[in-house]
Amino acid sequence: MSATIVTVDDDETTRQLLRHRLGREGYDVHVFPDGQAAAEGFGDLPKDPDLLVLDVMMPRLDGKRLLRRIRNGETALDAETPVIMLTSRAREADVLDGFESGANDYLAKPFSPSELVARVRRQLPG
Repeated sequence: MSATIVTVDDDETTRQLLRHRLGREGYDVHVFPDGQAAAEGFGDLPKDPDLLVLDVMMPRLDGKRLLRRIRNGETALDAETPVIMLTSRAREADVLDGFESGANDYLAKPFSPSELVARVRRQLPG
């Protein structure tokens, strides 16, 4: 069975790119348009995701706040689910803040889809 990846990004083009590229790699991809929609929809997924790809800057609930909720056990997800932050905020302070929030990896936009796939593979078991 393929790994399940949830992507959360407010940009439609990015969501389509992630769905297409990760789907082409054989992953089961679910997308949400913002952190609040994701937090509300996690319980409706057919199975727990193996990995999350979160944008940082989103309306309603940003990626760092969503990640803190996940790590604190405040969502329907396993608090240890690996998370890659995907964001246009790439200053050192932003990257360090992402890791402090509990991210396993951090990738700045614009990004190479091939690099994202490599980082995804690195986070998934087996």
